[in-house]
Amino acid sequence: MTAGIILVLLLFVIRPGANRLRTRLVNSISAALGHSVEVASVHVHLLPRPGFDLEKFVVREDPAFGAEPLLRAEDVTASLRLSSLLHGRLEIARLSLTEPSLNLVRNAQGHWNLEPLLERTAKLQVAPTSKSKGESRPAFPYIEASGGRINFKLGVEKKPYALTDANFSLWQDSENSWGVRLNAQPVRTDFNLSDTGTIRVVGSWQRAATLRETPLQFTFLWERAQLGQLSKLAYGNDRGWRGSVILSATLTGTPANLTAVTDASVRDFRRYDVSGGGELRLALHCGARYSSADDRFSDIACQTPVGNGFVRGEGDLANALTSPTYKFMLTARGVPIQSLVALARHARPGFPDDLSATGQIDGTLTLQRIVTANASTVVWNGSGETSAFHLTSSLTDLTLNSIPLNVSSSPSSKSRRGSLQLTSAQAAQSVAGPYLQIGPSHVVVGRPAAVLLQGSISRSGYDFEVRGEGQLQKLLQAAHLVGLPAVQSAAEGTANVDLQLAGHWFDSTAPRAIGTVHLRSVRAPVRGAKAGVEITSADLTLTPDLVKVQDLSAAWAGTSWHGSLAFERPCAMMGACPVRFDLRADEIATDRLNDLLNPNARRQPWYQFLSPATPGAPFLLTLNATGKLTANRLLIHKLAANRVTAQVEIKSGKVRLSDLRADVLGGRHTGEWKADFTSKPPQYSGSGAMQRASLGQLATAMSDGWITGVGRATYQVSASGLTAQELLASATGTLRVEASEGTLPHIALGDRTSPVQLHRLTASLFLQDGTFKIEMGKLETADGDYSIAGTASLGRILNLKLTREGAPGFNITGTLADPRVSQVAAPETRAELKP
Repeated sequence: MTAGIILVLLLFVIRPGANRLRTRLVNSISAALGHSVEVASVHVHLLPRPGFDLEKFVVREDPAFGAEPLLRAEDVTASLRLSSLLHGRLEIARLSLTEPSLNLVRNAQGHWNLEPLLERTAKLQVAPTSKSKGESRPAFPYIEASGGRINFKLGVEKKPYALTDANFSLWQDSENSWGVRLNAQPVRTDFNLSDTGTIRVVGSWQRAATLRETPLQFTFLWERAQLGQLSKLAYGNDRGWRGSVILSATLTGTPANLTAVTDASVRDFRRYDVSGGGELRLALHCGARYSSADDRFSDIACQTPVGNGFVRGEGDLANALTSPTYKFMLTARGVPIQSLVALARHARPGFPDDLSATGQIDGTLTLQRIVTANASTVVWNGSGETSAFHLTSSLTDLTLNSIPLNVSSSPSSKSRRGSLQLTSAQAAQSVAGPYLQIGPSHVVVGRPAAVLLQGSISRSGYDFEVRGEGQLQKLLQAAHLVGLPAVQSAAEGTANVDLQLAGHWFDSTAPRAIGTVHLRSVRAPVRGAKAGVEITSADLTLTPDLVKVQDLSAAWAGTSWHGSLAFERPCAMMGACPVRFDLRADEIATDRLNDLLNPNARRQPWYQFLSPATPGAPFLLTLNATGKLTANRLLIHKLAANRVTAQVEIKSGKVRLSDLRADVLGGRHTGEWKADFTSKPPQYSGSGAMQRASLGQLATAMSDGWITGVGRATYQVSASGLTAQELLASATGTLRVEASEGTLPHIALGDRTSPVQLHRLTASLFLQDGTFKIEMGKLETADGDYSIAGTASLGRILNLKLTREGAPGFNITGTLADPRVSQVAAPETRAELKP
């Protein structure tokens, strides 16, 4: 004891020379590890316990494994065992490494750089770390590290995988046994990852002549890892899956004959864009034997329970880390299809929340990788079948019964012409198997005749075809039932389909069908209308980005319609989808439209059919449509127009009719009209011109034969409101008219009893506050030419004055139907009578 106290005092007072102490420690550690060791400097400390501080501690690598150091640590603390000081010796009790960096290397021969070190440690004749007081041999120190990093290398190539925040410890448990503990977080050096979980390793091994004969027992636990981050850790990109992962393993035996038991589970599995559907847990249990002599896993047996059935895999794997060869056989027995539906609902959005299934799947699959001198080949081969397969939801149900299943390494020769365009990455993935061929199978969709269903599934996506005839509503419901975006409509009728459905698992876009559909005898409701549209026939062509409707023959609002439509895909709401059209109608009657779109407002004026008083926009105003409209006949209340054509644009509640042409009143009209139904009240405006109109037809349309002849006019008008009173009160505009070779049957001038015969009438009218103000008017008659001034209201109230130079004039008052004419003296005569 006295010698120990003296030694401590000497260390404190004298402090051994740095170079001498460093050399002694370096030589001692190098001899123990069998590796060259470098230390930049050594410092002695006495508190809290005597020991040494080593700076820039480096353990050199065996050249057979590379030039980069095996271990590097900026700071290492070596604490001395106090009992050894009492006996006058220097013995390290604890070796603490701060933020060390350890490289684990596997060379081309399949050996790890730690193998020689472990074999050397097993041969050291030292006492256990917790040696008894009477033990004279030096004890194996307790080695620990905090905040470390463990890198992985294959030869000279450093892999991007690493363990960070590594806390590990190593000690000798007993005379022939060593123990180790490790806590660390896995990362990739080329990505910024989080939520990769924590890896915990606890193990022990015993002394043996060789490493392969070393008895060992290790437990491994990887927990609190998120599936999306793990997929990015493994593949370099987030595959879009979510869930909490737990992986555990137990290794017992020797490296030459090792037994491995693993369990893996994913809690709350789902794709990133799927919510709801309840919690889904996936679990797998595996066992295997491993031999380091030939780097082979044998007797591999994995099984996962699925409802009342199971999926089991058995096989062997050799050369796992170099050029693996394997052969596996998978067996599925009594797997409930409901479990697969639950998996599908978590793996892809769009399925109904209440989707359920009955039936089961049975099948076998073999997987083999064969390596030759020039190439390697992966061979997939398997078959199976569904039984009593039935899908149901609140929408509808499908009976599929028995569907054959086949697995192969390459696409079936029956695959159809082209699917959706693949990106280069997707094309590369689609080359490799496996391919699951589904069908062919016949499915009844609302008719005795069934549609043919067949397709294939690969790692990159899926490709299905549906051909045959079925009820339209059932087909739409079936599409929604299996997760396809389809308009849910109460339409009834028949559809003959020839469609292909193709998509990619990890695309954010919804799958789309391409092909053709022939509609026949379809009745479809129209929102906001008391009657729906009846489609006699139509041909639909579906491309990846467009739906084309051709050879349309339909009836709506008492009118027969023909033509074509086209709109973009995908289309969640009709108002968001631009529609292009070219439609022809035999007759369009605004009164019928008003009655159809406003069934509860019988007295509502015809011009309000697009702006009902009831809440909710009518269907026509939710459209975003442009195109050409042609009608053989257009009835605007009592006014008839023939050969009507217009370019129509409907967008966000605004309607524009441009290049509006029609035969009206025996003449030809051209113009443009606009309506804005988003304003409160709606606003209307228009401009145009009439050529060679029959004024007699105009009078007939006004239910008053007040004029005959031929006329032409240009106009510009605007108004707003919902009622006739509002429209008349707000209307403003200009009208330039010219009439010739006609009569004014209700008007006789002077002492004549015959109506006025007009040779030519011209006038400019300005509309405001419901009244036309007439300026620059001129009436040419057989008796002479008159200037016209005054007003005429939209209520047909007249207050006109006809004057001519040197002759009596006339005042015309009263109504258009019953005018009163009074003669007034000429201006010159009145001047002569003045006193």
